[in-house]
Amino acid sequence: MIDFNNSSVFKLSEWNPAEVAPEVMPMLVQGEELLAAFKGVRDYVVFTNKRLIAVNVQGLTGKKRDYTSLPYARVQAFSVETAGTFDLDAELDLWFSGLGKVRLEFKGKVDVRALSRLIGSYVL
Repeated sequence: MIDFNNSSVFKLSEWNPAEVAPEVMPMLVQGEELLAAFKGVRDYVVFTNKRLIAVNVQGLTGKKRDYTSLPYARVQAFSVETAGTFDLDAELDLWFSGLGKVRLEFKGKVDVRALSRLIGSYVL
């Protein structure tokens, strides 16, 4: 499982979901849709209409991968922090029952309010 306490893993930029679709689609259940994707240096995160999937690319070649599925049904609370003038990173904090807090940091012009709306539509 990904070490969610190591925030450097999740300095994420917006990524085209079509690029990750061939790898993630076989994992999706009936009725589940890929909505958004964000990529770090090697790792990435995808948002579906049912869960968040964090992918930890491992090993020298990057062929080994750890997939962590975080269902929205387990989200107890969430918080977003937008980027500022000097702090250019935006953050999304999610508190999962049985796991604790997961923090995702986004660089660039990621609209975390849209992510908040997306998560809220499935959690609330």
